[in-house]
Amino acid sequence: MGDHTESVEIHYDPKETDYRTLLKMFWENHDSTACHSRQYMSGIFYHNKEQERLAQQTKEEHQKTLAKKIVTRIVKAETFYDAEDYHQKYLLRQKGSLLNQLGLSEEEIKNSHVCTRLNGYCGGYGKTDDLEKEIESFGLSESGKELIRNIASRGPLH
Repeated sequence: MGDHTESVEIHYDPKETDYRTLLKMFWENHDSTACHSRQYMSGIFYHNKEQERLAQQTKEEHQKTLAKKIVTRIVKAETFYDAEDYHQKYLLRQKGSLLNQLGLSEEEIKNSHVCTRLNGYCGGYGKTDDLEKEIESFGLSESGKELIRNIASRGPLH
């Protein structure tokens, strides 16, 4: 149990965004100065020399904006293992009635863009304006739409 690090693997379309933008989001959206065990450490896992260079460069740039030392580790990516199903879209799973409306298999839940978006809104992340722009594409009943609007309006969990 102690020989792993909980992480996410991001696949992105370079026509839509770039690695530097993803790194900027990373640095701006978590506390890179907090020390944690290996399981919960702050880390960037790179796949090539250019990603390593950009990760190091943006770390140095971000450090200039902080008083505390960044402890985020920048390490070469190795084999990525998916978490168990019950960890996939964890926050959405806590709203079973919402998840059940989608009628998806475990594999579909893991890979679903809709589930990813709903999971973020269940965590209170995302803007209500953005939710309204995409809510019709989620395939939810009226009660499901009302539930996710209510959840999203509460703001972040922490």
